[in-house]
Amino acid sequence: MTARRDSERLALQVCVALGGCVPVGAGLAGVVMGPWLASGVTLVPIPLDSHFRYLSGLLLAIGVAFWSTIPGIAQAGPRFRLLSGLVFVGGLGRLVSLLTLGAPDAPMLFGLAMELLVTPALAFWHARVARRLAAARARSI
Repeated sequence: MTARRDSERLALQVCVALGGCVPVGAGLAGVVMGPWLASGVTLVPIPLDSHFRYLSGLLLAIGVAFWSTIPGIAQAGPRFRLLSGLVFVGGLGRLVSLLTLGAPDAPMLFGLAMELLVTPALAFWHARVARRLAAARARSI
């Protein structure tokens, strides 16, 4: 394996590790703080609190699942694509809110950018790295 392929794989692993901090941190904060994490929230019905904390737990789990792909990232294609698809669909839901109710606060816009731009970019990058590593292994056999 060439140094370039190794360095690209390592760069992807670092980016996934850093990017995973967003859903893990936001998910953990949402589980602990509930809807009061969002700006301007003053009164929350119990069912909404429960739903918010549940979805925050899912977000936390998605981040941990992304982290679980790091050690063998080139072989984690199906899991990486599934997680990326889940995040992207969630971002589409956030986009519907933006289009129907207007722009949310900055942290939610950051989340939208992560979901609809960064995560798909990482998925495409992951596919490229995995293809290159598979081709290099095939040539060395």
